Amino acid sequence: MSAQNRQRTENVTEMATSFGFEQVGEGEKQPMVNKVFHQVADRYDIMNDLMSGGMHRIWKDAFVAWLNPPQKQRGTEPFKLLDVAGGTGDISFRVIERSKKTAHSTVFDINGSMLAVGKDRAKANGLIKHLEFVEGNAEELPFEDKSFDAYTIAYGIRNVPRIDKALSEAYRVLKRGGRFMCLEFSNVEMPVLDKVYDAFSFNAIPRIGDFVTGDAESYEYLVESIRKFPNQARFKAMIEKAGFEQVTYRNLSGGITAMHSGWKL
Repeated sequence: MSAQNRQRTENVTEMATSFGFEQVGEGEKQPMVNKVFHQVADRYDIMNDLMSGGMHRIWKDAFVAWLNPPQKQRGTEPFKLLDVAGGTGDISFRVIERSKKTAHSTVFDINGSMLAVGKDRAKANGLIKHLEFVEGNAEELPFEDKSFDAYTIAYGIRNVPRIDKALSEAYRVLKRGGRFMCLEFSNVEMPVLDKVYDAFSFNAIPRIGDFVTGDAESYEYLVESIRKFPNQARFKAMIEKAGFEQVTYRNLSGGITAMHSGWKL
């Protein structure tokens, strides 16, 4: 192989990322992910209930409970949250309610269809004045350094082409003493449960997606993307590499999903 061809091959390898089980270029992944969520946005919450048997609500409650957003004290600034891949608002709504409606959340998502659903839900629930909806890329946040008290991302980090870049941006926009938290599907660590979970994921979830949304392919991608995501220990190491300290994680439901936490100290 010539030096030129070898260099071209190395460059392609370096820029490759995964779209489910398929290898694609970094520049190709984001438009493909966007298409998936544009297609499923209006029935995203219904599908979450069906795919998890309603467990996603318990996982999100546990996630926000661990974040434990404070209530605003007189004379102090409100708690400022950046909820990345916040789409339909599930995490932000919980944070606002838990803070007794004293926190402020910026719901940030690359997908306008998901944000539109979230904004409609916020208006219907009387929470819109506590929220801001911003469209953009997690790898290039349009916010100043040290702007937020907390950064959350729930079931969205695995869809980012360059996770290391997103983590670096999370660190940048957090205030000193700010907290990074991620909720993501992970590696099942209980024998038997892992096999049952695999069978359900690969066989049932695409069929449910096809029945509810008429789109089995998008849900095949979502299942495959979970299997490609780093396990708990590897993702913990990535968070630490981004500069966060006191990094830890907690498994939920035997590791089907995991909560990760780190601090900018």
